[in-house]
Amino acid sequence: MWWFQQGMSFLPAALVVWTAASFVFAYITAVVLRHVDPLLPYISDTGTVAPERCVFGIMLDVSAFLGIATVYVRYKQVEALAGEAELRLHRLNCFGLLLGWISSIGMCVVANFQKTTLFSMHLVGAVLTFGVGALYILVQTLLSLHMQPHVHSRNTFLVRLGIGVWTLSSIISMFVSSVIMYSSLPGVDVAQKLHWTPGETGYTAHIVSTVSEWSLAFSFISFFLTYIRDFQKITLRAEADLQSSHLYDWSHGGVAASHRLKPEASESSPLLAGGT
Repeated sequence: MWWFQQGMSFLPAALVVWTAASFVFAYITAVVLRHVDPLLPYISDTGTVAPERCVFGIMLDVSAFLGIATVYVRYKQVEALAGEAELRLHRLNCFGLLLGWISSIGMCVVANFQKTTLFSMHLVGAVLTFGVGALYILVQTLLSLHMQPHVHSRNTFLVRLGIGVWTLSSIISMFVSSVIMYSSLPGVDVAQKLHWTPGETGYTAHIVSTVSEWSLAFSFISFFLTYIRDFQKITLRAEADLQSSHLYDWSHGGVAASHRLKPEASESSPLLAGGT
């Protein structure tokens, strides 16, 4: 059995590979068509002009779906491992689920509202994706702190802590450089500016900002890589519990509509309901 066939490990693996492919494919397409400069444009700039923006939007929508599913599986795993007695961990886990879903929805907003079309909504999506996503990483790191060493090793916590510091550093760097860039270009619509010339006003701050954004994006991807080993030890199942032997709203064939099937008539298949 291959490593990605164990448990639900294919889910974070698919999220990481697909999201990275979304960035790389959009970048290559935009550069080949000369819609952006080759030297590290903003990720958003690579998905601004057709045709790459169409594929970029679709691929990030899929990434958002994979993110929602991955966050849910992580929630179910922590819930099963922590138990009902750990009220603090349960609340923190629920908060993490909410943050993860909000961040994933923000990815859809970023993908479908281009910065050159509706900059305000694109900015909201970026804040939801990266800002709320950073809080999700913080919550999961705190959960890892409380769960080591009895659930997983201290090294797992340290790796997630290191990625969290990487994420925070990238956010601070991107914010500071972006403020410097915008303040050095008064009267310029920076959101519409896709090409930059070395040496022009704001160029250095622009490069620092774009490097920070790419660094931030890959810090998120790296964090979900840490889930692969954990997800090898969980499977989820869905159970169909029928309330009646038919689908009429009235008695049919002598069987009341409220009659429940025997337990053996229920159906169970892999995927959704929690189990470790």
